[in-house]
Amino acid sequence: MEIATLCAVIASLRVVPNRSQFFQYESVSISCGQQGNSSEWRVKRNTSLYINTTCPSSSNGIDESHCFISDLYPTDTGVYWCESAAGECCDAISITVAAGSVILESPAHPVTEGDTVTLHCRNNTDSSSSFTATFYKNDDLIGSSSTGNLTIHRVSKSDEGLYKCNISGAGQSPDSLLVVVSAAGSPSLPPDSSPQVILPVVGVCLMLILLMLLCLWRSHKDKVNPAVSYTDITVTQEVKPRTFRDLDSEATFYSTLSLANMCQEIPKNSRLSV
Repeated sequence: MEIATLCAVIASLRVVPNRSQFFQYESVSISCGQQGNSSEWRVKRNTSLYINTTCPSSSNGIDESHCFISDLYPTDTGVYWCESAAGECCDAISITVAAGSVILESPAHPVTEGDTVTLHCRNNTDSSSSFTATFYKNDDLIGSSSTGNLTIHRVSKSDEGLYKCNISGAGQSPDSLLVVVSAAGSPSLPPDSSPQVILPVVGVCLMLILLMLLCLWRSHKDKVNPAVSYTDITVTQEVKPRTFRDLDSEATFYSTLSLANMCQEIPKNSRLSV
């Protein structure tokens, strides 16, 4: 599947029968189709034996846009895709060839969201439908079916995963990957999409930026026109100049006051000598 994501999807890959799992010795037909000339394309594969090689063509050996394998083996398990002579490629699929008795028939291509998908558990040793199959998704039990079918109505992204089935007494199938894409062909967005998370984050960032700008503006304003503090205030009081007359009066007052006190301490009968 990695090749499909790296290449421009300009051609389509067709698989007959349309499933991703096959029994050993079954046959499969894989072809490339394009609007215009499909002969410019060839089917290529990556398996345990063949790396980036052209898939065996039809009996005439000329049409490389068509690959037919009459007897499949487990070594044919791998990735198959279409590639042009210019190196353009498209629409890779994964094919699994099982040597056991049970496979899970699931679509070879991704399914579209909203479609109905049916997975069929198949027993190679018993072609009848009189058996009960147990289905699993990502190794978790889904349930059992007496018809061997698991039908998913209105498939969604949550249904994507690895599916397998088990038939008692026959065995278990390999894992089969179910891929779900949106109607436009691209993977659908999960319910908790990114816009719901991005909008609150952007709002918080804008608020922080506004607060920073406000702080810078106030700091600049304080530097240009600083506020007056109490240490800058000087209270001045007008002091009237003192004259010599005032000084003489004050000295005289204190002198008189001292003399009066002294006179009170001299007894009446004592004599003052100079």
